[in-house]
Amino acid sequence: MKWMRERDLLIAQTMAFVQSVTGKPPEAEKTVATSVTVLSVGPSEPTRSAPPLSDMEALLAETTPVAKAPREAPSEISRPAPVPHPSLPDDFQSEIKARVASFRAHQERFNREREAYCTATMAKVHAALREGEHPARPAK
Repeated sequence: MKWMRERDLLIAQTMAFVQSVTGKPPEAEKTVATSVTVLSVGPSEPTRSAPPLSDMEALLAETTPVAKAPREAPSEISRPAPVPHPSLPDDFQSEIKARVASFRAHQERFNREREAYCTATMAKVHAALREGEHPARPAK
């Protein structure tokens, strides 16, 4: 199957990359068993095992070689200059204070309007009770 071959090549390339970066053989080569069973696609197809990791190099050799970039050992790793953190606590603090003040003003206005509505509604109820009429219930 083509996808299995592509998968195996990808694994082999990844292992080679890890080895080239770390300079050590990958840990998976030491710990992973050399054969891994693959689930069968259909009931008539027998179970196949993946090729051992040592055969990955043979698979890579069969494919077209990929041009490798010349590798130079870096003499010194350059560190980027530290970015100065802007001193913005005053801006954040003033923005938070402004938002809190706006919220409090809105809540106070809301409370005043609610109290005014409640007072007006209760005044209507008291006036209707004094006249002896029962207050009309709102239709649901």
